[in-house]
Amino acid sequence: MENISVREMLVEDINFIVDYFHDSSEEFIRGMGASKSKFLSKEEWYVKIHAEVIKNYKEKQLYYTIWELNNKPIGHCNINKLVFNKSAYMHLQMWDSTKRKKGLGVQLVKKSLPFFFNNFKLENLFCEPYALNPAPNKTLPKAGFDFVKTYKTSPGRINFYQQVNKYVLTQEKFNQLYK
Repeated sequence: MENISVREMLVEDINFIVDYFHDSSEEFIRGMGASKSKFLSKEEWYVKIHAEVIKNYKEKQLYYTIWELNNKPIGHCNINKLVFNKSAYMHLQMWDSTKRKKGLGVQLVKKSLPFFFNNFKLENLFCEPYALNPAPNKTLPKAGFDFVKTYKTSPGRINFYQQVNKYVLTQEKFNQLYK
């Protein structure tokens, strides 16, 4: 039986995240709504994430959970645009391509949510995946997120201008589903 777990990111995990993005093909990156031309260098990205790992929760602007299968890291879930005691925006990435399309993402997102809501006292957790990226658009409703709207924006630093689907999970719904 496979053991699925989620934990807070450690400094030792930063290279997994940076390498995942930098080592992925341009085609794969575009499929998630991002552009390699907008990436920081590996070194800059490492420094940026490292600075966040060592901050306390109230000071963080980025926060990551690491997804594991049988104690091996296979992906991450992170939040940014953090406003403590208010809101954040979530991102989900399955690094190991052999683990995609197996339903693991839903389970791992569900296990990540308590870290976000409990550590940051969130009222709302948003996610704005690229409308043409089917994986997160299938995963989010199954994890309890409600669809808000479809619109065009550049949802983050590494993203191009695109159509996104905005989802939200409120604290009230999180408490109903996960407590």
